[in-house]
Amino acid sequence: MTSICDLTATTLARAIAQRALSSREVVDAHLARIADQDARLAAFVTVDADGARRAAQTCDAASAPIGPLHGVPVAIKDLTDTAGLATTYGSVLFRDHVPAEDDLVVARLRRAGAIILGKTNTPELGFGAVCTNKLCGPTRNPFDPALTSGGSSGGSAVAVAAGMVPLAHGTDFGGSVRTPASFCDVASIRPTPGRIPSPRRPLGWDMLATHGFLARSVDDLELALSVCAGGDANDPLSTAVGNDNRLLAGRPRIAVTPDFSIAPVARNVRARFAAACDALARIADVVPSSPDCNGAIETFRTLRAAHIANSYGELLRTRRVELTPTVIWNIEAGTSLSADDYLKAERRRTAIYRSFRELFTGVDLLVAPAASVFPWQNEIDDVTAIDGVALETPIDYLAVTFIVSLVGFPVLTLPVPRGESELPFGIQIIAPQGCESRLFAFGRAIENELGFSHRRPAL
Repeated sequence: MTSICDLTATTLARAIAQRALSSREVVDAHLARIADQDARLAAFVTVDADGARRAAQTCDAASAPIGPLHGVPVAIKDLTDTAGLATTYGSVLFRDHVPAEDDLVVARLRRAGAIILGKTNTPELGFGAVCTNKLCGPTRNPFDPALTSGGSSGGSAVAVAAGMVPLAHGTDFGGSVRTPASFCDVASIRPTPGRIPSPRRPLGWDMLATHGFLARSVDDLELALSVCAGGDANDPLSTAVGNDNRLLAGRPRIAVTPDFSIAPVARNVRARFAAACDALARIADVVPSSPDCNGAIETFRTLRAAHIANSYGELLRTRRVELTPTVIWNIEAGTSLSADDYLKAERRRTAIYRSFRELFTGVDLLVAPAASVFPWQNEIDDVTAIDGVALETPIDYLAVTFIVSLVGFPVLTLPVPRGESELPFGIQIIAPQGCESRLFAFGRAIENELGFSHRRPAL
């Protein structure tokens, strides 16, 4: 028997709209799954059971569907504001913070009929390789609770993988929806920056961080993006994002790279990625190739450090003793940077972007691993070495994902087929800016034809 909690968001939306299921039934089923599993997995910081049930009753009383996600439960990463519902940013500094207004992405989800079940766990301020903080965690991997769910959207990834919600919101700076998706065998989308507006973002032209989604199917990701996309005059990036809806014609040509020629990637990940590429060759022309990413690791370190120091430097000066060591390290990394350091990084970033554009003149898509390592023990705070080779900084294990963040291309992450004893692992499928439709079309093809899809854990 298929549980309500095993159904996708798209299936649930259709069933609720046709009144084959009530929203209250669906919400209660997912709240029951949370009650059964979350004490063990710690995916949620806050669960709003009463508010969700009231919203479900409103949906069930409506004469027609409110929107495409009518009555469907979703979860919101606890870095993003929810009106009337605690938003802690994963920090004791904000344990009592209750925003007066929704972030725009939340408002658009509600407008589409979605029901917010609660807020998912994240490292403090979103900085950390393990999804834990002084309020909650560690968020445990449902395939092996001794292992990490990944950061920083680990709570959302686990909530989706364990059937606590069919769809969850996340954010992605250097890989924060993609790494947890890979670790937890779910799908994710990091769209073109600006596709989902962030009108409150202090740095309006900053495209390193984006909203995204995690789900168990490509259709669900496309549905979620469709209701949250659209320009906003207060986000300059959003007004510049175009739509390229041209789909792939015939057999696609795909560039594949295990490491962009510079990223540290574990041998066992390389082996799994090679097997995934062999599978892709059944439906696509696969060409080993990479853009020139020389200097990308140093470039991202500089830009990330500058942004974090600018955003949180005051907290370091006034509330240092209350911050986690990971947050302190992240802020301090940018305090000594100069304007020249920053502009040199931007210059190199521009060259890398142009190299990506050049690659896409000859291929339709670019595929790379979605993580450089497999999930590790929750007790280990950071990845300090790969295959015995020490990393220079605690963020370097994310190079295989943050290189894509640098250039702002959209990325679909899908889990690859695996054996019973194998840990989850995913691939990044990258397209030119504005080409999310191309990603979804190809993602559906390999999901259906090659089995690149979620397989639920034995809860």
